[in-house]
Order: sequence, then C-alpha cells, then structure tokens
Amino acid sequence: KKSPPPPPLPKLGKVGSKCACGLGSRERMADSGSDEVAVIGNTDLTAAEEQNNRNNTDVEKSTPLLKKMEISVSEAEKRTGKNAVNMQETYTVYLIETRPVDTITEGQNPAPDSLWRRYSEFELLRNYLLVTYPYIVVPPLPEKRAEFVWHKLSADNMDPDFVERRRIGLENFLLRVASHTVLSKDKIFFLFMTQENGWKDMVYETGFQAKADSRLKALNATFRVKNPDKRFTELKHYSDELQSVISQLLRVRARVADRLYGVYKVHGNYGRVFSEWSAIEREMGDGLQSAGHHMDAYAASVDDILEEEEHYADQLKEYLFYSEAVRAVCRKHELTQYELEMAVQDLTSKKLQREELATGTVRTFSLKGMTSKLFGQETPEQREAKLKVLEEQILEGEESVKSKNSECDEYVKNAWLDIDRFKEQKNQDLKEAIISYAVMQISMCKKGIQVWTNAKECFSKM
Repeated sequence: KKSPPPPPLPKLGKVGSKCACGLGSRERMADSGSDEVAVIGNTDLTAAEEQNNRNNTDVEKSTPLLKKMEISVSEAEKRTGKNAVNMQETYTVYLIETRPVDTITEGQNPAPDSLWRRYSEFELLRNYLLVTYPYIVVPPLPEKRAEFVWHKLSADNMDPDFVERRRIGLENFLLRVASHTVLSKDKIFFLFMTQENGWKDMVYETGFQAKADSRLKALNATFRVKNPDKRFTELKHYSDELQSVISQLLRVRARVADRLYGVYKVHGNYGRVFSEWSAIEREMGDGLQSAGHHMDAYAASVDDILEEEEHYADQLKEYLFYSEAVRAVCRKHELTQYELEMAVQDLTSKKLQREELATGTVRTFSLKGMTSKLFGQETPEQREAKLKVLEEQILEGEESVKSKNSECDEYVKNAWLDIDRFKEQKNQDLKEAIISYAVMQISMCKKGIQVWTNAKECFSKM
C-alpha cells in the first residue's frame, strides 16, 4: 500500500509524488509516522562498514540525548600555541560542560564534566556527521568570520563580541544535534563532549574521509542524471531561494543598523547643545540640563540595541547556512539516482551483447561488428565462453540494480522523514525570530517616545 506523498514545499506549488529513482520498482514514499529509521551511508560502504555504523549508533527512535544530559558551551578563552607547521598562532577554545539530568532531578547538583574544544574540532565533527548521515539535514555551525556586518561592528574573528556570539552559536549546534533522534545516538558525537584526549584519532579511524563523495563526482551526477526526482529538484530550488531571501534581509538589516546608529548618536549633539545652553540661562538652566541628560542617555542606548539585534541576525544566518545542508541532501540523492541509472544502463548493454552473441546479429555499429567482418566469425567454443561470462555479469548486474534500487528507495524514505522534521522546525524558528525582532523594534520606538516625553516635561518646567 502506497503512503501519501509529502506536503508541498512553500511557494512552489504541489510537489510530484512519484519516486523517479525507482526505474520500474514500486513507489515508496516517506511515511512521517514510521517507527523505523535506517542508516544509509555512502554507496561505497561494505557490509563490515555498515555493521560498524550499526554498532556506533542506536537507530531506534527513542529519547534523544538532550533529554538525558544538560549540555552547554559556557565560556570562551583565547590561547596561544604552535600549529602543525611549528608557527606561533592565537586561537580560541570553548568550554563544553555536560551533566546527567537524572542527578539534577534527584536534588543533587554535582559539578559538570567539562573539556575544551577548538572551532576546527567542531568542523571535524560536523564533516563526520555529513558523511555518516547523508540523508539528514545536519545543523550548521556559526560563521567562522563575521558576514553582513554594519560598519561599526568589527569583522575580526578575535573580537570579544563576535567570539561571544559564536559561543552561543556553537552551543546551539550541540543542542540541535543532541535533540535529533538519530544524530544524538552517535558514539562519536557523545565522545566529542565527554572525552578530551584521543577523540580525533577515533574520528579518523572511522574512515569517513575516504567515504566522502567528491564535489566533482556530485557535480557530474547533477548534470547527467536522466530522471531526477521532482521533489528533490524543487526542494533544491527552494533552498536556493531561501538563501537569496535571507541574504537580502541581512543586507537590508545591516544598512538600517548603520543609519540607526547615526540617528541615535546625533541625538548626543542635542545633549551637548542643551548643556551648553543651560550654562547661560538662570531660569531655564535646570530644565535644559535635564533634557540634555535624557538625550545623552538616548544616544548611548543604541549600542545595546544593536548588540541585541545581532543575536536576531545570527538566528537568520543559521538558516542561511541550513540551506546548504538541505542542498547536500539533494545532491546525495542525485548521486544515488545517477549510480542506479548507470547500473541499469550497464545491465541493458550486457543483455544486448548476450542477444547479439546468441543470434549472431549485430544491431548497432560497434568495434566488435567491424572485427567480425574483417577477421571472420568467432568459433562456437569462443562464443559459448563469452556467453557464459556475460551470463555471470548479467546476474551480478541484476543484483547490483536490485541493491541500488532498494538503497535509493530507502534513502528517499529517510530523507523525507528528516526534511519534514526540518521544515516544521524552520517554520517555528523563523516565525519566533521575526516576531521577537518586531517586538524589539516596538520596544526601541517606545523608549524613543519616552525620552522625548521626558524632555517635554523638562521644557514645561522652565
């Protein structure tokens, strides 16, 4: 029985319901109510590697790690040391603290376990998750260097304000992964937060780098796949549009911040003028001086306002980077689909060769046909031997097509389960971020009104 198709993507109309990767197999759609979550690794995984993945992760849907453990990135620290080429460098490390939830609920308050990690180690963890779970929209890391900044904001990645925002972003990344029903069960992720020494060696021992698909290979699949799944194609287009819209929004916000900063700081001139004026007035002096103080406070408040704005901008940037994670899921599907089509094409070619050998007729122009005309036909024994080899190759090809068909269907099912989860999360997060931004703007305008109301009262008392 076929499950219903997934809901349509925003602004793109109804999404096609047929799985293009089946090529004759039955249609299989992702059922969001399914209790099964399979681990689909790289297409090059051997049986032993698949078994190793199963050992490393518990794929049954159960309580995510975040329900069992408190996780935080509590502070950042600047350090100096030597890099791989023995050069002196300055870098930032982040303190990860973890504590079991059950010890807190029992009334105890034990000291948390803690360890330090560099940003590059967070990158290594995410790259491992991308390769190991290609069907999952893996949460993005915060930006390595500041983007979409207004001119008064430092773009230096060692700037304390930037490091603080990145600390919040790294904590958010860990919380996102720890709340995911599949990613949170990964052994490497757990050790990242609990084992300071030897963790990198364990990551490299998984061999994830060798399994990673090359960019050239993925690009080749994108242009050569013949039957792309409409849902993944439209999802990729949607992620491109989402990235474009958020980029424009962040640019507009940076321009507004520049102008807002100027408007607020100019109010400081009111304060200076009113103070100077108060010095030459006896009866009006107190009122003018009080009004000047209100204007000075108003001008100084813009720094805190724009710092708060940066946190809302960071929430938008997260989904700017999420769009690339969505495209990665789509590219992996294209690669899986392309490999299936190549296997089908190879099998069809082998069957055609068998038919030509059996009948002795060559339907298409080929080097083999030219050779036969020049040097004569093959002996029955040679033909029999070739037929035997072809039969074995056809059997292997049929098994390969069957396996890749099954893998492609399974990938689609699991990918759509996670895409549905991501869309629900995205809608909720962006709604909350935009509403909070609007509330902040309203609050800021009310403060401006209050400043001028106070100034008016000062003037009335003169």
